[in-house]
Amino acid sequence: MRVVYASLLDLRTDEAYYWTWSKESVLSFLDHPPMIAWFIRFGTAIFGDTNLGVRFAGIVAMLVMQLLLADIVRRVTHDVRVTLIAVLMPEAALYYGLLMSKVSPDVALIPFAVAMVWALVRLHESNDARWWLAVGVFAGLALLSKFTAVMLLPAVVAFMLAPSWRGRWLASAYPWAAALIAVVVFLPVLIWNSQHDWASFRFQLVRATATHEMSLRTVGDYIGLQFGLVGFILLPVVLSGVALTAWRGYRRGDAVAILLSTAVIVPFGYFFWKSLSLRVGDTWPMFMWPVGFAAAAINIAMLAREGWSARMVQSTVRWAKVAIAFGIVFVVAVFLYYVVSPWNFIGRTDPIGGEAGYQQVVDRAQAQLQKTGATWIATTDYRTYAMLRWFLGDSVPVIQINERGRFEDFRDPGMIAIRGRAGLYVGREPDHLSPLWQSTTAIREPLERVDRSWRGIVMDTYALEKLTGWTPELSPQKDSPLYRPRPLAGEPEVLRGSRGFVIAVSVR
Repeated sequence: MRVVYASLLDLRTDEAYYWTWSKESVLSFLDHPPMIAWFIRFGTAIFGDTNLGVRFAGIVAMLVMQLLLADIVRRVTHDVRVTLIAVLMPEAALYYGLLMSKVSPDVALIPFAVAMVWALVRLHESNDARWWLAVGVFAGLALLSKFTAVMLLPAVVAFMLAPSWRGRWLASAYPWAAALIAVVVFLPVLIWNSQHDWASFRFQLVRATATHEMSLRTVGDYIGLQFGLVGFILLPVVLSGVALTAWRGYRRGDAVAILLSTAVIVPFGYFFWKSLSLRVGDTWPMFMWPVGFAAAAINIAMLAREGWSARMVQSTVRWAKVAIAFGIVFVVAVFLYYVVSPWNFIGRTDPIGGEAGYQQVVDRAQAQLQKTGATWIATTDYRTYAMLRWFLGDSVPVIQINERGRFEDFRDPGMIAIRGRAGLYVGREPDHLSPLWQSTTAIREPLERVDRSWRGIVMDTYALEKLTGWTPELSPQKDSPLYRPRPLAGEPEVLRGSRGFVIAVSVR
């Protein structure tokens, strides 16, 4: 089902953006570390530049995650039934059962984060300190996937400081060797950032340290997304399992229980705190829930062994089964809605339809290229840039004229075909009204407006304009409004026009 979904549905804009990364030979990127680009390069090497090629690594990542979860639960419980429950839980969660085939840095992070936890469980089981070295490798690979991997560090530290073996690991060289290995694996990102004024860390630090007014809406969005992507019944089952695992671990000094529960509680608490004033992305917390599935499954086995009442044990098992059954039905229903049905019940807010239908815009852009004699395309939004690149490939140079900090060390898109030639601007309304244009000498001639529709609903309208009298800069000065990345939500954007006036925009 995931393969069919991945093959048939249009790429989302972020997926196309990461695909453009996979075509570059750079150590890292402004937005994220390079692992997602490597994942996509792996898939497209097998299936070519197709939807399945871009998304194939996400399907493999799901399988790897399930195998690791099964082994974690099997080693802790030696119970086939709860091991099966651990495997079925992600199948019953919408994000993992279906949407994990949409590639993102979080998809790259998930298998490595679970692998790190798996290596720590193996360490606990075998008492062999050499497993710390594997922990270091997987931690480094997780950091090469997404910076949020650092939120697992408190769980690793709590695991290491469990009373039963705190003294041993504090005196051992192996945990410190693991930390060193993680840093060595992470070196591509460190080297790239050292060459570019630590741009990635400064870019992400804005989000981590931003403070805004409290908003119940963003809190509701965060909680609602967890229910939708994990499961309306499954989420309470997992949270209750994590809570009991934390109680068991910290009360009894159980290192594995401490590890599993802390790996969920710390990220969940952090994202809840951020959601008080900032919208939390739908995929940001997804790296923590697989460990939550393991904790919930292990908790079912532990309840019976710890002498809990038969009613409590039976109720816990029953709710887990109901959550899995309901969740799988829900996942299949969502699959059928997007793959088979012709309807749009959600309107312009549909998360899939909202990023579909770009072929309509590309077709009109190609027609205008032929009509006007333009030889290149300009955009002012990385999403539009990515989709144009995806559909046009290298047949026409496509340049995002602003946010050039996103494209450090990228290859020349074909300036020979651009310099002194007419271009075509393709921009989502009202982006075409941006004061950024006042930083250029471009002469703009409006051509037409194009609607991007999905299942009969207009999702966006795009302006097409002919550009003359200007050639874009690939490497503008760092204080130029054409260089700086677009501010994050709520951060004031300051643009200085060519005549010296200042424009402040609050981005929402």
